[in-house]
Amino acid sequence: MKKPLAKLNKVDLREVWKHETEFTNWLAQEENLDLLSKEIGVDIKLIQTEAKIGSFSVDILAEEETSGQKIIIENQLEETNHDHLGKIITYASGYEANIIIWIVKDVREEHQKAIEWLNEHTDENINFFLIKIELWQIDNSNPAPKFEIIVQPNEWAKAIKTNSSDRELTETNLQQLEFWKKFRKYVEERDKRIRLRKPLPRQYYDISIGSSDGHVALTVNSRENFISCEIYINTNKDLFHFLQERKDEIEKEIGESLEWVDARVASRIKLKKQVSDVFNPTEEENHFAWLYEKMLLFQKVFSKYFKEFKNNYKSMQ
Repeated sequence: MKKPLAKLNKVDLREVWKHETEFTNWLAQEENLDLLSKEIGVDIKLIQTEAKIGSFSVDILAEEETSGQKIIIENQLEETNHDHLGKIITYASGYEANIIIWIVKDVREEHQKAIEWLNEHTDENINFFLIKIELWQIDNSNPAPKFEIIVQPNEWAKAIKTNSSDRELTETNLQQLEFWKKFRKYVEERDKRIRLRKPLPRQYYDISIGSSDGHVALTVNSRENFISCEIYINTNKDLFHFLQERKDEIEKEIGESLEWVDARVASRIKLKKQVSDVFNPTEEENHFAWLYEKMLLFQKVFSKYFKEFKNNYKSMQ
């Protein structure tokens, strides 16, 4: 006997969220921001809801977890309109945001074209997302949210535009973007728990370690033909020196000697692997396997030292 199929029903947004503030409060919860993060490939960390800009307030002010770049999210449980389009631009300029997310019930064609135009006419540091939110249920189940990306940054176009004056660099950037796209797919096929950000056309790929002070950075260097995994510490010299004092035990846990670089601003703790050709298709899977293995190892080892430093720092205050 064939198994009967359930019926999929669309639920009106206002049945769950009467007011947009209710939706904002729902979205601001960590597990719900994680849903949005996974959809767009950006690690979103909440700063504040209803953040003031003059006499206005943006629904959600957040930051990209690894880089600290500002993110604004404006919610609209109705069809897009000129008022909200103007608001997201005002909020973006007020907070100097790099990532602007507009979540709506329905999209008018002229507003979709406006967001596409903004993505096409800004550099790679400014990124606009237009996202449709829907609720669905199976028979009489609880409604489940579904984010649908209507417009997102065109990284290929931006890579070409940003580097149009240097043909060789443009080709390299496109190879980098393709490499990280394949790497992301490689990881996702092996571990559904790991959330990786959207790849960009550059030689490094940032991965969260749960701290705004630093993150794991993977590198693919085509000029010197090496791949690497490192801890990148933004500006916190106390943290770097704290880790450096534990150099022997850290390297014992990693199983290899590391390169410790204390530059004027940022600091790095790096492990490199020399290869014959970083973009050789026949060697790509070996590169992905090495980067994946070291990424997990660095996350495991360094996250506990980051936490130890944070606890020590708090106890001193």
